[in-house]
Amino acid sequence: MGEIESGVKKQHRFTDFLYWNMFVALPIMTACTAIFKESPVWMVVYIIICIFLVAVIYRFYCTHCPHYVQGAKTTKCMFFWGMPKFFDSRPGPLSLFEKTMSFAAPVIIALIPLYWLILQPGLLAVYILSVAVLVATMRRNECSRCIYFHCPVNRVSEDIKVREQFHGGANVP
Repeated sequence: MGEIESGVKKQHRFTDFLYWNMFVALPIMTACTAIFKESPVWMVVYIIICIFLVAVIYRFYCTHCPHYVQGAKTTKCMFFWGMPKFFDSRPGPLSLFEKTMSFAAPVIIALIPLYWLILQPGLLAVYILSVAVLVATMRRNECSRCIYFHCPVNRVSEDIKVREQFHGGANVP
């Protein structure tokens, strides 16, 4: 699985990419369904906004991640597989601006469809539950094994971080 004894995940497999993108697809498709029922034009606008904001995340967050820094010309991570590396890698911690952009973008993606979802309570329930399960599953299964030790939401224990860094470890400085 690309992991070592400590449980730190040093590389993703294509199946990880498929798994996580299917997880993300559920709230996005729920949002698009709710928006489309009211206005197909607004659904297209929402999709364009999502693409733009994902590009913001890719630029300000992903370029710091060791999965991005690794040698290949394309990414091989849980969300981007085969995506060209458009930006220079910038190993190390995120600046305050980069943290702000990286947290604001998914929040905006999640909040935009609420107007249309409120009009359809059944879809709103599916949306809220799917976002909650996505976040909880990511925190439980990825953040606790993530090799990007500078990530503000990294949950790898300090003893594993020290051991990894001492042994030529997982994180790129």
